[in-house]
Amino acid sequence: MADAKVIPFDEGAADRSRGGAPRPGSRRRMPGRRKGEPSAVRGVPDVPAAEAREAKALPGGAADPAALQAGPDGAGAAAGPQGADGGWERRVAGGLAFLRRRLTGDYEVDEFGYDQELTEQVLLSMVRPLYEKYFRVEVKGIENIPSDGGALIVANHSGTLPLDGLMLQVAVHDNHPDHRHLRLLAADLVFMLPVVNELARKAGHTLACADDAQRLLESGELVGVMPEGFKGIGKPFSERYKLQRFGRGGFVSTALRAGTPIVPCSIVGAEEIYPMIGNAKTLARVLGFPYFPITPTFPWLGPLGAVPLPTKWTIQFGEPIPTDGYPAEAAEDPMLMFNLTDQVREQIQHTLYKLLVQRRSVFF
Repeated sequence: MADAKVIPFDEGAADRSRGGAPRPGSRRRMPGRRKGEPSAVRGVPDVPAAEAREAKALPGGAADPAALQAGPDGAGAAAGPQGADGGWERRVAGGLAFLRRRLTGDYEVDEFGYDQELTEQVLLSMVRPLYEKYFRVEVKGIENIPSDGGALIVANHSGTLPLDGLMLQVAVHDNHPDHRHLRLLAADLVFMLPVVNELARKAGHTLACADDAQRLLESGELVGVMPEGFKGIGKPFSERYKLQRFGRGGFVSTALRAGTPIVPCSIVGAEEIYPMIGNAKTLARVLGFPYFPITPTFPWLGPLGAVPLPTKWTIQFGEPIPTDGYPAEAAEDPMLMFNLTDQVREQIQHTLYKLLVQRRSVFF
């Protein structure tokens, strides 16, 4: 098979889908029942969405401790079996309400297929234990992400498998005061894989093309891009924490057109989860992958070799670089795009070196 095609961020992937089947990540709206219509599922209580949100747990799925000790009137009560039962009843009611909405189609997705409720209730909860307990991610500079409006987060990419994108999404949602959602731009290979394709859409990710990125930014979304692409995630362990080429600066052009700030982001810890000591290029071509990694444990230990090493991660967001002060034609200036791209790249690289000097150990 041929190598998997990598879509450059600045090459307008939307043009490829004209006149044919919808391209991966294309916009669509899921059919769903309008709110207010009776439930078609017998035996499942119709809990209003507002009540379900009140019953929703804290990030991670744990019930609010205050709710467990509150009486029926909301006043504090002595902790006991009755208070605990009330808390569990609220959690069960919320879970049943969520299930009812899933079964009846009473949920909303945006034009890109993003399902915010499913992402918050299920997808992030599945990844959060890995984020909190396994990689023990430490986040710095979260105040540099604006509280509202569009912004483009540009991060380094590494780790053989794209776990850094998932950890970045949880870091933004759980640490930002407004719990903002990060919409990542992914390569077309992500939307060609079964199961992964649907999960990526539901989680809010879309194809890495300028058209989709600009629409998200102009609608006030927080967009994430990793310009190194497969060159960064598939680089050998000997080149760890050395940034690869950032392409042609398409992400800068998109930010200039939308007038949104660029927030550099540096991730330390992902490079060591799968130390890539070799690349079986022939096997990669046969399978249609951009690379086939060989690590100290994979493929020698089989499925066990796919378990990542429990490294300690640090994610730091740098000071935003404004773009709203440039004229409209600035997005067509190649010299300006080159300078801004180089500025973002240098800021990320400098922060990586600084974090590497500060960390005590790869695992602690």
